[in-house]
Amino acid sequence: MRLCRIQRGSGVKMQRGFSLIELIIATAILLILSTMVLPMARLTIKREKERRLRADLWEMRDAIDRYKLDADRGAFQTKVDSQGYPPDLETLVKGVDVQGKKVRYLRKIQIDPMTGTTEWGLRSMQDDPDSDSWGGQSVFDVFTKSQDEALDGTKYKDW
Repeated sequence: MRLCRIQRGSGVKMQRGFSLIELIIATAILLILSTMVLPMARLTIKREKERRLRADLWEMRDAIDRYKLDADRGAFQTKVDSQGYPPDLETLVKGVDVQGKKVRYLRKIQIDPMTGTTEWGLRSMQDDPDSDSWGGQSVFDVFTKSQDEALDGTKYKDW
């Protein structure tokens, strides 16, 4: 901060303020610091999306496994060719009747953090393990439809 002396009339008055050079330097420093923070913020956001994707995939796969376990125990009727897997994700949300009680396996179909939609890739037992298309028989596995690469170098759709 710079002190300036200005004489007016008989008295002396002190004014405080920044010079133009000081303001330019301060702005330049702030600009440099903000450009350093931006990549770190992007990395943090990507890590959070990856964490959310892992949690959502685990939750849906767990729901599919619990449905299959109940179907294998004969708690409810399934289609013959389904091998005990749910016909779609919506069935896990709507639930099935088990001995007069409605059993729901998922509260809702989560939004894929990578694509921003509730459209997930699905696989059935009849599908090829590396296939990206779903045959429609039953849901054996779920994956994201994102073609992007994770921070560890793997494809999100392979998680």
